[in-house]
Amino acid sequence: MRSWLVVAVLSTAIAAAGWYALDRAGGSDPAPTGPGTGGVARVPVSIGTARRANVPVYLTGIGTVQAFNSVLIKPRVDGQIVKVDFAEGQFVHAGDVLAEIDPLPYQAALEQAEAGKLKDEAQLANARLDLSRASRLAASGNVTQQQQDTARSLVAQLEAAVKADQASVDAARLQVNYTRIRSPIDGQAGVRMLDAGNMVRATDSGGIVIINQIRPIYVTFAMPADTLVPIRAKYQAGEVSITAESADSRPLATGQLSVIDNQINPATATIAYKAVFENTNEVLWPGQFVNVRVSLGSRQNVVTVPATAVLHGSEGAYAFIVGPDQIAQKRNVKVAWSDKNVAVIEHGIEVDETVVIDGQSRIEAGTALKPLAPSQVKLEEPVRSAGR
Repeated sequence: MRSWLVVAVLSTAIAAAGWYALDRAGGSDPAPTGPGTGGVARVPVSIGTARRANVPVYLTGIGTVQAFNSVLIKPRVDGQIVKVDFAEGQFVHAGDVLAEIDPLPYQAALEQAEAGKLKDEAQLANARLDLSRASRLAASGNVTQQQQDTARSLVAQLEAAVKADQASVDAARLQVNYTRIRSPIDGQAGVRMLDAGNMVRATDSGGIVIINQIRPIYVTFAMPADTLVPIRAKYQAGEVSITAESADSRPLATGQLSVIDNQINPATATIAYKAVFENTNEVLWPGQFVNVRVSLGSRQNVVTVPATAVLHGSEGAYAFIVGPDQIAQKRNVKVAWSDKNVAVIEHGIEVDETVVIDGQSRIEAGTALKPLAPSQVKLEEPVRSAGR
């Protein structure tokens, strides 16, 4: 047993001595970082290449979907609801009956008005006969002029009464028609607010159901006030295409700008816009939040780099260029336009120059770089003219 322990201790001691000797023979301190040093330790970074492309230009914002028309269906007469003629969520057409109010009281009022008219019409017919007889007798001197004038006045009074009776009949018939509550627009019915059997009044603040027109449909959105000039210029020149996108940037529908508000909101320094979408597939729904992309055309044959290549400091925008011998160069740049994928460079970077697109936090001007595979940025290649 003791001999086994001695062998184990000696083996461990020999192994430790061997590793120490190897470390002394082949090990070294890490090489210093920076240019001009032998055995430079290079910093790994991802790189991209500046190139020319046609870049679509657009503005983005957040919008709210609104019904093209929205109507709260309310009764126009008082009474008890005897029937509901729609299902919740049903698509209804203009003129469809949605609910019915007990018509009996209004039907009785209509019949009473019609009876009053018949009475006055009979009196009018008799008065006209009296006037005709008075006119013949006045010609032979058997009736005074005053009697003739009285007969004529009575005819005029009864004619006016008949007209008033007709107006009463029309009003009563209208009240009867109002007992059948109809949809004024095509649209989607919402949740029913009242059931059959409830009493309703024309003065009630609530209603029976809301009808929303969703084909077409609106998207309203607000953008900074400085977007007014480019959007208005594009709007006056022609149509402005608007794309509604989901939260994950998936396109939902394409529409057209229809309204530019007539004033800027001074509290938020924004201006409101409204776009109309056909929404034939009903992918947009009232109350829904969507991302909005406003197309302003495209910049043709411009110098572009991946958007992550451009950084911002106290002196403005800058980027790191991979220079000779793969040494980092810091260069100020002017960005004409950018989005989350690409930046259009007005000056500061030339075509085919290599830029650092990831890992800038570990480097500075003069740092030795170890470039990795460049990221791929999807861009539309410029159309070259003939002879180029």
